[in-house]
Parts: sequence; structure tokens; C-alpha cells
Amino acid sequence: MLRCIRAENRKLRGAVLWLAFLIVPIFPAVMGTFNYLNNLGLLQSEWYSLWTQHTLFYATFFYAPLIGVYCSYLWRLEHMGHNWNLIMTAPVRPFALYFAKFAVACKVTLLTQAWVFVLYLALGKLVAGLPGLPPPEILWWCLRGTLGALPVIALQLIFSMVMRSFAAPVLIALGGSVLGLLTNTMDLGLFWPYALMIVGMNSNQSDDMLAGGMAGFAVSTALFLAVFFLLAQLLLTKRDVKAE
Repeated sequence: MLRCIRAENRKLRGAVLWLAFLIVPIFPAVMGTFNYLNNLGLLQSEWYSLWTQHTLFYATFFYAPLIGVYCSYLWRLEHMGHNWNLIMTAPVRPFALYFAKFAVACKVTLLTQAWVFVLYLALGKLVAGLPGLPPPEILWWCLRGTLGALPVIALQLIFSMVMRSFAAPVLIALGGSVLGLLTNTMDLGLFWPYALMIVGMNSNQSDDMLAGGMAGFAVSTALFLAVFFLLAQLLLTKRDVKAE
């Protein structure tokens, strides 16, 4: 398992994936800051209000597709040529290959969340001119958004594993995220994996949506993660995914 993770980490050295990591979060950050500055009459909670605008765009339209990009990239080499034949005969358990990609995608996602917070802090101070520092809850919401992303990472890796297309899983992630927004507005966010990211980040909310409800969030995250891990295990042991 550790050798597989080290191998996946080596793939990231000098990878174009880092361009998406750096550039994509800038768009929702700029859009959110612009929206905040143009609605100061309504948005008067300073750092909290700025957070609502950043996450309105990021958590709904950018976060899941960005994870989709990471997952598609991690499976890209396996879909080239006859590489599936090579990895399915490698002297490791097939699930270890999948879990190694999961671990690396989690690492990049955590770094993405840190970068999102840096952009939020920088634009809040330098552009919006907000006083002091963001409330400590914001850091917790960023971490919680990372936890909510774990089932999405697991599911997107499955989509990218069974589909040769790079873009199709990314589009699925976008559609899932939009549906996540709809389920969240109906108070059904804990029953849809893509909504967990939105709920975890407290998207477009100043008051904590999970106040007193963290246990349900944790259970939902764990259950979805277990189901997707089991599905990946079944796919990799019962059939050669796209092997040639």
C-alpha cells in the first residue's frame, strides 16, 4: 500500500494538475469578493458575509469538478495504451491501487482547501479591507468541507476508473454538485454525497448549518465512503475495468 502511494505521489511531480490547483480556486474567490463588495448594504457581517459569497460559488460550482479533475488525472495513465493489463497483473491487491489514488487525491484536496482559505484571507484584507482576522470557525468549516469531500473523492475515482474520458467524470461532478445545492435547500443534504461538501463548508450561510448536527454529518460521510470503497473493491476484483 505504501509503495503504491509513493508511486502515485511521484506522478504529481511537475504535473499539470497543479495548474488547476492554483488557478481554478481564484475564480470563485474573485467572483465572491466582487459580489460581496457590490452588496455591502445587505451583507453586513464582514468576514462571515464574505465567506457566504466565496462558498456560494466555490462549494457549488468549482469544488466537486476540481476534485473530478484530480481523479481523472490520477487515472489518466492507466487508460493509455495497454496499461490496464500491466496494473491488473501487478503484485499488489487491486484495491491498493485504488486506495493509493484516494490517499493522494485527499492530500491534494486538503491543500486545495488551504489555498482557498489563503485566497479568502488575502482578498478579505487587501480588497475588501476587512478588519482583524477571520473567525476561527471558518478554519473549522474548511476542514469540515474536506471531510465532506471524502465520499466524493471515492466516487469520482470510480467514475474515472471505469470511463476513459477525462471530461465526462468532471461533468458528472458538476451535475452532482448542482443537485447537491437543490437537496440542501430541501434539508436533504446528508442524503446526497455531493451535498456533504456544501453542508460541511457552510456554503452561503453565516450561521452554522451543522450546529448540533455534526454526528449525522459524520455518519453520512462514513456510510457513503464505506459504500463507495466496497463498490471499488467489487469492480476491481470481479472484473478488469477497461482492460485490453
